[in-house]
Amino acid sequence: MSTALPVAPSEKTLTAAEVKRLKYQAETDLLVAAFHREQLRWGNVDWVVTLFLIGIHVGALAAFLPSMFSWSGLAICLILHWVTCSLGICLGYHRYLAHKSMKLKAPAEFVVTMCGCLAGEGSPLTWAATHRLHHQKSDQEGDPHSPIKDTRWWAHLLWLFPKRSTEASRVLIRRYVPELADRPVMKFFEKTFALWLWGGGLALLGLGTVVGGWQLGLSWLVWGMCVRMVAAYHSTWFVNSATHLWGYRNYDTRDHSKNLWWVAILAYGEGWHNNHHAHPALAPAGHKWWEFDITWWSIRLLRALGLAYDVKDRLPEGRRADDEEDMAEIAKPDSIVTAA
Repeated sequence: MSTALPVAPSEKTLTAAEVKRLKYQAETDLLVAAFHREQLRWGNVDWVVTLFLIGIHVGALAAFLPSMFSWSGLAICLILHWVTCSLGICLGYHRYLAHKSMKLKAPAEFVVTMCGCLAGEGSPLTWAATHRLHHQKSDQEGDPHSPIKDTRWWAHLLWLFPKRSTEASRVLIRRYVPELADRPVMKFFEKTFALWLWGGGLALLGLGTVVGGWQLGLSWLVWGMCVRMVAAYHSTWFVNSATHLWGYRNYDTRDHSKNLWWVAILAYGEGWHNNHHAHPALAPAGHKWWEFDITWWSIRLLRALGLAYDVKDRLPEGRRADDEEDMAEIAKPDSIVTAA
């Protein structure tokens, strides 16, 4: 007579929703760790980024040499600062790609994204994805650059130096900019980002040399690339650091964002940071009559020319912030990365 063997109770089978939530949490933990201050250690320094930033700053110091000054170099510096920082970063990378504050016709989209690449602040997808992560986790655990959660220097520039894994970068892109990642124009700029950056510097050197000899070529390179980029870097970085520390608030946001007039001047309107964090999708950053926003002028011009449309420009009333509502759709479990 045979006896049936006892059967061990089977493990609980996870539902598809539970599996998705577990994967989502695992990827969240991966991103939190990737942008944590503990990642900054000698064995994990991104030397490509670090040496490039050091080199640009050293190059900017050459501007103090009398032989490196030229009026044409200064003019190129000022013009390219506006083109790359205001049109490229503030309008293109920030208000267009990261926040969908407007829609752009193809020629305008190409030009402002190209200008963003020339600014040298990273590729468009990485910039937009990191910025969306910042809004979702602003001044909380997981914020890539918070002077409240971490130190002021970390928020200003030290967060750029640690090396991030390929997997963390892949998750960042697929979670935070999934609607941009497969667009042909974005793929093009992701692949050619470094070519635009270095090509811009070589063009300045070559054109200056042709026009007035090697000394003018070096002057155009120093002023048109090094000085211009250092000024643009720190104006952008002050938005990450200073505007979460000092200034006034028009809206009751869940973070420490503030409006800081001198950063708004340096960063073409981006210093009205409390306004922006309260209503991230709005195209104008200045919400009071005295809040000067030169980037908004450019958006209005593009709209007048028919190159920008569906511009979100209706200013709110009262102190209520829409920061959570406007960012609620950015990161959902259904946008997680699945293994290939």
